[in-house]
Amino acid sequence: MAKNLTIIAFDADDTLWHNERFFRITQERFAALLTDFTDPDHLMERLLAAEKRNLGHYGFGIKGFVLSMIETAIEVTGEKVPAAVISELLAAGREMLEHPIDLLPHARETVEDMARDHRILLITKGDLLDQERKLAQSGLGDLFDAVEIVSHKTRPVYERIFSRHGEGATHAMMIGNSLRSDVVPAIEAGGWGVHVPHGLTWEIERADAPEEAPRYRRIDSLAGLPDLVAEID
Repeated sequence: MAKNLTIIAFDADDTLWHNERFFRITQERFAALLTDFTDPDHLMERLLAAEKRNLGHYGFGIKGFVLSMIETAIEVTGEKVPAAVISELLAAGREMLEHPIDLLPHARETVEDMARDHRILLITKGDLLDQERKLAQSGLGDLFDAVEIVSHKTRPVYERIFSRHGEGATHAMMIGNSLRSDVVPAIEAGGWGVHVPHGLTWEIERADAPEEAPRYRRIDSLAGLPDLVAEID
């Protein structure tokens, strides 16, 4: 067993498998449906504002995204959005909930490698049923010692999870693509935060990298994680 790290925790969406690209595809479809009512840039601004406004009501995930699209469509059309457009948006949401899981490069071998000497956690947020579906279809489920699907990723959440499953945050590392959700709060809790950038990042998940934090690291892909862990241990 490694001396310094006992828990290695992974984010799911856009860390282990693709996710954001399906939102981008649906946003393009949304823009096409409303092209006669407003310009695309203004529409995306209104949609983002609705998503931010609704996070406290619907949480993270596809269902909240669809409701925010419908709300935005009602707003930009002055409550005259055709029923056919609403129907199309609902259909787009159902398609997103059924999209196949496509693992990111090095995901399986990296998790398998880390599982040899560490307790492995999956910490993700979003809709419970959708996250459970994606994990089941990913083929990675059996590799995790525990799975935590949470409403928000904050310092207290990480503190509780790392204490519940191990010796606390000081012996834990969180790996993910979101600086705001995966890296910064894990470091604030006392753990290591490892940023693995993804080409597509939701605006709400953007944050400045904590470059001055001693426990912050950045790797270009999951392939670099074993060497990083070996260096820290």
